[in-house]
Amino acid sequence: MFLEDCKVLENIHIGGSYYLMKLKGEKVIESSCAGQFFMLQCKNEATLLRRPISLHYINRKENVVEFYYEVKGKGTKEFSCLSEGDTINIQGPLGHGFTTQVEEKTIVVVGGGMGIAPMKLLIESLSEKNKVIFICGGRNAESIKILENMNLENVETIITTDDGSVGIKGNVTIPLREVLSERKIDAVYTCGPHIMMEFVAKTAEEFGVYCEVSLEERMACGVKACVGCSILTNEGMKKVCHDGPVFDSRVVIDVNPKETVPCSCGK
Repeated sequence: MFLEDCKVLENIHIGGSYYLMKLKGEKVIESSCAGQFFMLQCKNEATLLRRPISLHYINRKENVVEFYYEVKGKGTKEFSCLSEGDTINIQGPLGHGFTTQVEEKTIVVVGGGMGIAPMKLLIESLSEKNKVIFICGGRNAESIKILENMNLENVETIITTDDGSVGIKGNVTIPLREVLSERKIDAVYTCGPHIMMEFVAKTAEEFGVYCEVSLEERMACGVKACVGCSILTNEGMKKVCHDGPVFDSRVVIDVNPKETVPCSCGK
């Protein structure tokens, strides 16, 4: 884990409340992997807590780190006002990411809403030596516009939207079940709303397929200093920020936090 002041290269408004920020880093690039997150520092005294933001992508050749985020409160609103040349202090990488050291597997990656954020790096990490099927969904076309920033040329991609503005009308659950019932799948990796991930995990279990879930949105301090992200597992209580955010779905009993504390994620 490193603390580093990074220079803002770009902070692009993707559409609606969605932004893509690219930072020039050095130390943070060294050990980052798909599924991990960073704590980004706000400068406004009214928002002292760092904000946990999922790692979207790492360009190791150019030492560039990307964060895809949604403005939901004071902290992320402050991030959206950063311009090229500004600096921001980031802490990370934190947590455990997805299992990517696999070869010759067929893996389904399921991203919903802001759960699409870690999928750019995850898909790149997997697709070189495995077959990847990417199922992604959002409320509407605007909510999945970030896909334009992802290299999906050689990845089988299935898109769903609630309003049918892009791809299949509906959510990711229908195409997921179809894929699992028609093909031999070795693993499913997912990130998104908890209701969606619970369905994905149960469906994978039904078909006897290994599944990893990212519970990244449930964390406050990001460094195991509070109990805000504690979840119930069959191995006892675990903290999402330290033991996750990625878990074997068979371990998780209840994805909802057991304590109610102010949570800095996206606020």
